[in-house]
Amino acid sequence: MMEDNKVFFASGEDQIMIDAFAKAQETFKYFWRELYWESRRIIPALDMASVKVAFTQEFEDDKGETYVEVEHMWIGDIYFDGMYIYGELLNEPNILTNIEEGESIGVTVDQISDWMFLTEGKSYGGFTVQAMRSQMSEEELKEHDTAWGLDFGDFNNILVAYNQEEHPENLIEHPMSKNMKESLIEFLDKNPEEITLVDPDGFTFLHREAIAGNLSTIEILLAKGADKHIKSEDGKTALEYAQYLKWDHIIPVLS
Repeated sequence: MMEDNKVFFASGEDQIMIDAFAKAQETFKYFWRELYWESRRIIPALDMASVKVAFTQEFEDDKGETYVEVEHMWIGDIYFDGMYIYGELLNEPNILTNIEEGESIGVTVDQISDWMFLTEGKSYGGFTVQAMRSQMSEEELKEHDTAWGLDFGDFNNILVAYNQEEHPENLIEHPMSKNMKESLIEFLDKNPEEITLVDPDGFTFLHREAIAGNLSTIEILLAKGADKHIKSEDGKTALEYAQYLKWDHIIPVLS
């Protein structure tokens, strides 16, 4: 499905693409929030979820002068620890030789150039794709979207949260966070050890929810006695993760 857009080369002077990169980095938290809830669904809802990364490599020309090549390529099987994004390269590079298809990589949010997830025939994110669409003629747009078999919507109004047009409140909090309140309370009543448990990656339940921006679950955890001062293996509190990702609606609760 992503074959036509798996790799692109963007000029450093192309302001449209630079703006797309910045927007993708700024909104990456919504991508991770959706992927976080996807991992807890019994029936998967996402058809695809990938991140595009800017890979670089230095080369030497015939005169012995060094130059840098950049390829923007998609990675899948994404995991995010609040600071670093991990995944596997989905395709073979066209130019670079320092990385290959299937290789595991880890990058910071400021190294990504895009993200996109697909569900119910609609795309979310895809800022570089939309930037390219914005420069197409109507005929080219139709051919592009038909080839993908997707509804990309308006390139001037890029969606980042599921169903946000009908429910703009979804931009603040994921609906599953609110809808699962009762079941979470019941779960914690039966499994109180989960409140203080530290997982193999050094995170508590509260850390995970703060990274995903889930206000309702955070409020329940705090009411059940979760310690918001506990630090992760990387030395960060839940508040610090929320501040880093700019989850403004949960920062006051954790402060």
